[in-house]
Amino acid sequence: MIADGDLMTFPDGGSKEMAKGTEMKIYIFIVEKTDTGYSAYGKDDHINAVSVGSTITEVKKNALESLNLLFEQQGKKQVTLEDISIQLDLPQVFDYFEINAKAFSERIKMNTQLLNQYINGSKEPSAKQISKITKGLREFGKELMELDYM
Repeated sequence: MIADGDLMTFPDGGSKEMAKGTEMKIYIFIVEKTDTGYSAYGKDDHINAVSVGSTITEVKKNALESLNLLFEQQGKKQVTLEDISIQLDLPQVFDYFEINAKAFSERIKMNTQLLNQYINGSKEPSAKQISKITKGLREFGKELMELDYM
């Protein structure tokens, strides 16, 4: 899975080590494409929160609202956007951002056919390959942010 923003992927249900030995719980929402946009659901069984939106940014904001409504009913502490990780599977990342697999595979020095197998779901990438793809996507995003457009 690929995580949104600067948050990391937490396959074990997610917590992130913070400064001074404190631990912050990360609530993971799995995003799926629908005919009208995107929907998301809490990865953990005890997170009975769902979200919808026309963009992933909207889904994340709505997931925060949904989770905080649940926590309000349960008498739990409210969370912030930094406490939520939005995850897409590899095919959805390439579909959502309309990434050209051939050009991207060349950029990260990965066999194009192998990347296409990961994208179409016929082969499952290893943790090492997911890390390589994630790093490449983040580097590409950083480069785009550094550009000035005319």
